[in-house]
This record gives sequence, structure tokens and C-alpha cells, in this order.
Amino acid sequence: MIELLQSLIKIKSLSPKDMGCFDLIEKELSELNFNIKRINYQNVENLYASVGSSGKLFCFLGHTDVVPSGPEEKWKHPPFSATIEDDLLYGRGVADMKGSVAAFIEASKDFLSSSEDLNFRLAILLTSNEEGTSKDGFIDKIIENMIQENEIIDYCLVGEPTASEKVADCARIGRRGSLGGHLKLFGKQGHIAYPEKVINPILKSGELISKLNNKIWDDGNDYFDPTSFQISNINSGTGAHNVVPGELELTFNFRFSPESTEESLKSKFEALLKELNINYSLTWDLNGLPYYTQNNFFKNIVSNSVQEVAGYTPEFNAKGGTSDGRFVAKMNTEIIELGPVNKSIHQIDEHVKISELFTLKEIYTKILIKVNQAS
Repeated sequence: MIELLQSLIKIKSLSPKDMGCFDLIEKELSELNFNIKRINYQNVENLYASVGSSGKLFCFLGHTDVVPSGPEEKWKHPPFSATIEDDLLYGRGVADMKGSVAAFIEASKDFLSSSEDLNFRLAILLTSNEEGTSKDGFIDKIIENMIQENEIIDYCLVGEPTASEKVADCARIGRRGSLGGHLKLFGKQGHIAYPEKVINPILKSGELISKLNNKIWDDGNDYFDPTSFQISNINSGTGAHNVVPGELELTFNFRFSPESTEESLKSKFEALLKELNINYSLTWDLNGLPYYTQNNFFKNIVSNSVQEVAGYTPEFNAKGGTSDGRFVAKMNTEIIELGPVNKSIHQIDEHVKISELFTLKEIYTKILIKVNQAS
């Protein structure tokens, strides 16, 4: 498992490029008699591997792409060297999420070698663009095709790094939705010394941002944090110190709970713009709806597996950002996300504990055994 993981980390698979990770993974899965398909959309690579001919469909969902390393000179060890130091393995993508991928492949080996009868269909679906922004080139397209072919995933295990302090102490049973927007405020350009002849969109934006920052969109619920609003980019100005600009552009995002809807957030947002008498144009971008696994069957299997291997049960929540699980949710699938500690993901010196990766592998194996026993 560690050898495979190190080989994967040494591949600089910056999103949306796999750069050969799937070649290594295909070799591993071929030896387990998986039927493997390489599915490419718009130059984004995907891999779908399955074994078994009947029963419920269990799918491990993951990705091989990673975010940029940032300044390599700031890393303790080169980000794509896969260096081991004591119990730590360093490397970009080791936690998010090549570690989970390697752990599940090894778990599949253990499970398939020890099980005489396979009572369900086992699948692994991987993409090279989970971290990217492509609209029609990865998991969503594959899921739509599977729905059309009535190939419905019953249970989905997502290898996202969900743990907080120790492996498997938290698991996701849902995710908030993501609604982005791009706002353009229109003012009137002019000389800075004649305020009566200009309309400054920067000053207009200040009042708007204050109201947006203080607004409570909803209160969340037992599993979901309240809806949050954040601004990621603001751009304005002509470059001259004595000119009031005529426009300001602002990019923002809602991470919303099921207590809000796409329509309610749009309505409340535009009501604030009208209240402030702002002249604007606005485009919206829905990246995903919130989802939540209500059924207890798969949740109980995951919880009992963690308990038997690690000695504690995971906290089930719906925290964090979005994941590709949002696409699978269209199938009414029972979705659980379970992976390594997420403290160092996307950061300098991303790392995992090797001992915890072996614990994760044992948990994944136990989950497969229990699904087989219950099928």
C-alpha cells in the first residue's frame, strides 16, 4: 500500500491531469479481475472498475488530481518526493486523497482474497478533476450516463479526508450546497475631486458588503452548519489615483444548508441590492445542492466497522466543502465520506500518519466484509 501511495504521490497530477496515476491503478485492479473502463470527457480522465455480476452496487469514489504545491522551497521535503520521516508520509495529495485511494485498493485485495462468495457488485470510480472547475468533464457526466443505463449505486464510500484529530473520528453523511455568483456594480466614472459628478461603486460596495456580512441566512440544523456567505475576489479601479472607477466586480459564494434553497438565497441577495438602490448585473453558478444520507443501513455498517477496528465510533456530520458525492446523490444513494485527517490538506507539508493509513485500510476492509455479509 505504501509503495503504491509513494508512486502515486511522485506523479505531479495537478488538476485536471492524471499524468499516469490511472496506469498504476489499472495494473493493480487488473490483477484482482476488475473490469476496467477508461472514460475521458473533454481531456479529463476517469477510471471505472467493477467486479461481481449481481447484487447491490457498492462504489468507492475518489480522485487522483491534486492542487498546486505552493512554494516548494517552503516544504520540509519536496512536495512530490513522497518522503517518509518516522510515522509520517509527506507529499501533495497524500491526504487529499491518494492515501484513501491506495488504502481502498489494498482493502479490496484483502477482502477479495478472503471472501469465497461476492454477494454484491464492487466498483471503484476515480476522476482526475475533482479539484478543478470543469463543468462537463468528470463525475457528473458519468453519473448521468449511469442513471440513463439504470446502473444505480446503492452504497457509496467517498475517500475524502474527513477526520479531525485521528483517523475516522468524523464521517460525512452530507454536504452543504454551493452557490456562486459574479456581481458587477455600475457607477459613474469621473475626477476624484468632483464627488457630485461621480457615482463611486467602491463606496456602494462597502455598504452592501457590511449588510451581507451581518446577515443570517438560516440557522442550519442538527447536522448542517448555518448557511455561510463569503467573498473571494473584488476588482475595481482604473489604475490612476485621481479617477473614480465606473465599475466594480465582486465574486462570492454561498455554502448553504437544506434550510435554504437556491431560489431563497438568490431572492434575499437581490433584495439587498434593490434596497441599496444599486445598479448591477449578476450571474449565478450553482455548483451543487446539499445532500444528506437519512437511511441508517450503510451508516451503521461504517460506524460498527470503525468501532471494531479503532475502538471508537465516528461523529457523523455534514461539515466541510463540497465533494463529488453531490453528483452521486442524484441516485438517492446512501453516501458516507470517510478518510484521513484533514488538518494539512491543501497546505504546505501535507502529510498523513502511516499507522493511521493502515487503520483506514482495515476499516475499509471491514466495511466490505460487512456489506457482503448483509447482502
